[in-house]
Amino acid sequence: MAKEQEVRYTEDDVRTLDWLEHIRLRPGMYIGKTGDGSSMDDGIYILLKEVVDNCIDEYQMGYGKKVDITVTKEKVTVRDYGRGIPLGKLVDCVSQINTGAKYDSKAFKKSVGLNGVGTKAVNALSIYFKAYAVRDGQKKTAEFECGKLTKESKIEKTDEPNGTYIEFLPDNKIFKNYHYIHEYVETMVQNYTYLNTGLTFYYNGAKYISQRGLFVLLSKKKENADLIYPIIHLTSEDIEIALTHNHQYGEEHYSFVNGQYTVQGGTHLLAFREAVVKTVRDFYKKDFDAVDIREAMVGAVSVRIQEPVFESQTKTKLGTDKLHGEEKTMKQFLLEFVKENLDNYLHKNPQTAEAMLKRILQSERERKEIAGIKKLANERAKKANIHNKKLRDCRVHFNDVKATERLNTTLFITEGDSASGSITKSRNPDLQAVFSLRGKPLNCFGMTKKVVYENEEFNLLQHALNIEDSIDDLRYNNIVIATDADVDGMHIRLLLLTFFLQFFPDVVRNGHVKILETPLFRVRNKQKTIYCYTEEEKQAAIKELKGNPEITRFKGLGEISPDEFEGFIGEDMHVSPVIVEDRIKLESLLSYYMGKNTEDRQKFIIDNLRVEKDEVEGVAAEEAVEA
Repeated sequence: MAKEQEVRYTEDDVRTLDWLEHIRLRPGMYIGKTGDGSSMDDGIYILLKEVVDNCIDEYQMGYGKKVDITVTKEKVTVRDYGRGIPLGKLVDCVSQINTGAKYDSKAFKKSVGLNGVGTKAVNALSIYFKAYAVRDGQKKTAEFECGKLTKESKIEKTDEPNGTYIEFLPDNKIFKNYHYIHEYVETMVQNYTYLNTGLTFYYNGAKYISQRGLFVLLSKKKENADLIYPIIHLTSEDIEIALTHNHQYGEEHYSFVNGQYTVQGGTHLLAFREAVVKTVRDFYKKDFDAVDIREAMVGAVSVRIQEPVFESQTKTKLGTDKLHGEEKTMKQFLLEFVKENLDNYLHKNPQTAEAMLKRILQSERERKEIAGIKKLANERAKKANIHNKKLRDCRVHFNDVKATERLNTTLFITEGDSASGSITKSRNPDLQAVFSLRGKPLNCFGMTKKVVYENEEFNLLQHALNIEDSIDDLRYNNIVIATDADVDGMHIRLLLLTFFLQFFPDVVRNGHVKILETPLFRVRNKQKTIYCYTEEEKQAAIKELKGNPEITRFKGLGEISPDEFEGFIGEDMHVSPVIVEDRIKLESLLSYYMGKNTEDRQKFIIDNLRVEKDEVEGVAAEEAVEA
């Protein structure tokens, strides 16, 4: 019997996939997550980035001063004005893997696209893909579907300027229910302008250009009133840094390689942080704790190097240790630059040096003040971790770099036992964890970080996430706030967001915090069930099912059965990302919503009150009540 059930493994089981099949079967190896666009690291943004990277490489070589980008809900077009892909190689360059001009350092010296995969992956993962190139009055066009050539034109004459045009529609079978979020694309475009001064981007008609690089980046991110001292901006041929301190908790860093935003940092960011600490210690001749120097620090670093090595095809984390063709390490490269230039700057600007010292001493003082309570809280948390009733953990974690599904790790923060019970029964125990709140958390606006340790619930949440000192070891990529769709649920959302924005703002800035959207209505008849997230969807469902379908209104998460809930936190999960736009200043925002009941807020509530009338069998609800 055992022999009959034995799984056979023969030559017939071994097959070789061609490049197109492999990309479509294993898209995560090429573009990371195949999410719906609600996360800034979802694959649809990587597709756009891969195309724009080629435009940047052209600009870096001195060709093309403008890039046009249009993004609708589904379709993307990118046009650069560089040299244009050689017409005879147009089809190969967008459809033959490992084809490109960037394998040596002649045509492209310090480029981002190095391995001839990027544009091919975009093509393979698009239901429609079009490319044309213009060179010296001649034009050639090619069209594809899911990576397969469907149409190829002959070379024809044209009046268009030189350059390359790419148009694509991501395959909705791979990227289910996808949509581009304007704020994410805009941030990407802005980052490109900061790193490529003088290059003009037109995104959906709006113009983006920067002349002062990383200085402008930090200026846009931070309100001048919030800065301890003016932004320090230092540049050379292959390196640029910007640095300041503010009044907030935590560190805030932006890092770039060859014009590419490395969201997850890498060797250059680690080297930059170390170099700042060493330089500051040497300048003040005091052995400050590194934590005190980096507390409230806002920094940006950009390097240009030959043949950078990234830890994945998505190029979000630099792995290069030694610089290409040199004995020098990345650490030495950054230290030499920072030590010389930052030290000189502090000597020449004593007011800045004094302000920096005051902020470091303040951080040191605060750290020592809470050291006692921190020790007690951590001991309490260690005991709780053994039998932590609040946390139902999962098996895979985001900080496990070897885990293949680490990007899909999720922590649901729920209100009450009923909601957490439904999610716990429905979740994927490998990738989804649940943290249950007792009720409404404390409003911590305006409080010091001491409250994180004094409040047991906040301390346990901090430990569950593993973000006490930094977010480098964050245990879950997605932190999803799951509350009821009522006033109390909205209030809990605000209280939790206040906690993150007040003490761990970088968790929000890096796109980890999201809001779970669950259906408000279930409309069904004997043949079909439709879940609706809006009133409009409900009306459409009633119309579709006809007759007299059964309508259920979900108020709380606990009202949804675990069997139903499974579909709402699976592949088709609806989440809204928490996005903090550059123009929004955190302190002002939190003060308005979570501060004292100000006159402005009262006026806003009064001005925006709405009276909703429910219809009861054709009679207005208010009339029915009077009767």
